[in-house]
Amino acid sequence: MNRLTSPKKSTPILLSGPEKLVVEKVTGMEKHRQTALRIIERCLLTLGLVLLGFYVMARIHGVITVHAALRSFEESKEAAAADPASSEPSSTTKKLTHTNYSLWSPERIRAYKSSLSRMSLPPLAVLKIRKFRLEVPVFDGMDDVTLNAGVGRIPGTARPGQRGNIGIAGHRDGFFRCLKDIAKGDTIELVTKNETKLFVVDKITITKPDDVQVLRPARAGLTLVTCYPFYYIGSAPKRYIVQASLKQEG
Repeated sequence: MNRLTSPKKSTPILLSGPEKLVVEKVTGMEKHRQTALRIIERCLLTLGLVLLGFYVMARIHGVITVHAALRSFEESKEAAAADPASSEPSSTTKKLTHTNYSLWSPERIRAYKSSLSRMSLPPLAVLKIRKFRLEVPVFDGMDDVTLNAGVGRIPGTARPGQRGNIGIAGHRDGFFRCLKDIAKGDTIELVTKNETKLFVVDKITITKPDDVQVLRPARAGLTLVTCYPFYYIGSAPKRYIVQASLKQEG
């Protein structure tokens, strides 16, 4: 008859001398590594929450600015209609902007918000593309402050309200980022204090920066210009041109 025997207990390995020091060193390094990973994880989480907070603040700022500016622009139009002799625009119209920040680069959002406090001249008009829910002030010129605060009339082209080809430039990572999805047949409105003109997109081309043929005043129309490619890193080598013909006046 076989007797049941209990399994032998394993004898713990006792380390001494150099071997014990190595094991203790490895264990200590592992603890330090885990502690460092926890610190990095918390830092990344905190950074993510901070960036999310900045994004939410930018969206809220944009919504508040939109409603206040649109109201002031409408009041300016009503004042001009009541007093045609008055050509002095409201100082508050310089803050008129309405766009979706989701397509913008972070650098462009910061530049835009910074430019609002530095713009001293009122807009010439308001450019609207309802397909993209875009409403943007059109200022005179193409300097950095102007193109950060809105879009700018290209010097040498017709002014809004005048006959001829009106050339308007904007940043590809800001207000004009939405032009990547524009198509023939889309409508564009140009609103001044005295009238609203409706344009229909009939041509989209990509050209070199020195090609000014598209801006020649051959007809009554509207030409939008931005850099291309839209997501190019650095100074974009080409220009994206949207040409639209005048359809009617409202």
